[in-house]
Amino acid sequence: MRPLTDTTTDQAPADPAATDDMLATQPIGYWSGLAHAAVTRHLRDAMARIDVTQPQYWVLNRVNGGPTAPTREEVVIQLTPLADGPHEIARVIDQLFHRGWLRTGAGQRLQLTDAGEAAKVRLRELVTELRAAVHEGISDEQYVAALKVLRRMIANVEDNADS
Repeated sequence: MRPLTDTTTDQAPADPAATDDMLATQPIGYWSGLAHAAVTRHLRDAMARIDVTQPQYWVLNRVNGGPTAPTREEVVIQLTPLADGPHEIARVIDQLFHRGWLRTGAGQRLQLTDAGEAAKVRLRELVTELRAAVHEGISDEQYVAALKVLRRMIANVEDNADS
């Protein structure tokens, strides 16, 4: 495998106290894992205070997120890669039916009830507030640059997976 850049930086062990001049040597897996865990915990803790889960929010968004209402199976297929297990999304759909936030329409397509729509609006407001807290001190340009770097790293790994 050939280097993808003209320079090679040694990999240092993960160090939460690494100074700015040492960050280039830090492992991305460690830092992206910490970021994922911290942001997810922050979001899920805030949602728990209003008795909602992040997967419930995903389902509410997906059910109302396209030109055609999805079926239960479509939602399960689309959201399972994000979930904590293969059965979580099906359980969440059942929970939302029990809460009265979902109903089945024509062709077994899922629809939000008025209560489900109201919950989605409340959750969108909460998530917008949480996003602002997470992004404090980070410009949109910096955020876009960070995501572009992560996308490139993913592409580099996926492109080299067969070699």
